[in-house]
Amino acid sequence: MYSLDFKVTTSCCDSEGRLKLYSALQMMQDCSELWIDTEPVVGQYFAQQNMAQLLAARQVEVLRAPRFKEQLTVTTTVYEVKPMFGFRNTFIYDAQQQPCYRTWSMGAFVDKANGHLRRIDDEVVQSLNIEPKLDMTYRDRRIILPKQGGEQGQPIAVMRADIDYNRHVNNANYVRMAMELLPHDFEVHDLRVEYRVPARMGDVLVPTVYRGEHAIIVSLACGDDVCAIIEFA
Repeated sequence: MYSLDFKVTTSCCDSEGRLKLYSALQMMQDCSELWIDTEPVVGQYFAQQNMAQLLAARQVEVLRAPRFKEQLTVTTTVYEVKPMFGFRNTFIYDAQQQPCYRTWSMGAFVDKANGHLRRIDDEVVQSLNIEPKLDMTYRDRRIILPKQGGEQGQPIAVMRADIDYNRHVNNANYVRMAMELLPHDFEVHDLRVEYRVPARMGDVLVPTVYRGEHAIIVSLACGDDVCAIIEFA
């Protein structure tokens, strides 16, 4: 297990003084990325092979949004590894060690030179510290778009601030973009995101919003490629 401590600061809060979901996702990402420091075999292998693990899917259960100045601890553990995919839990706990967010995610192992999926060696898989799968609801990583009823929104230009060190849109920024299309009073209790084709600087994302009885789905596409699908419930 790897953990990081955070405090809910002004820049992380919404207008009601609660932690933004976008900021919570950034905390999860920071913890997950720094986890590799506890796995030197994997870190060295990825560096030598010019590989990376990119987020392919995430589900988040929002139990409660922490408030301004609360002390939080983010933990991440790997519970399963396949030759081309890794699965982890990342939870955010409050000062009483009660979970505020429960998540699972799937990462894809890719060749940084061409962006294609790439297998990692069996000995690297065997070197990993695998921990128990944590208790939460595990839903399908695939999000099925309705065949009709979508409402197209205004195009969204990818800005420099959206790009991370992998030279494409950071995973949390897709959620931030999609949340702007939700009704003002919509409370997110469950989030699923499926990441497909990375968007890059200069791309323009066209959102399509599907409003269901229990959930709102936002598809963000660049041309013929769907970059991300986000489901809010």
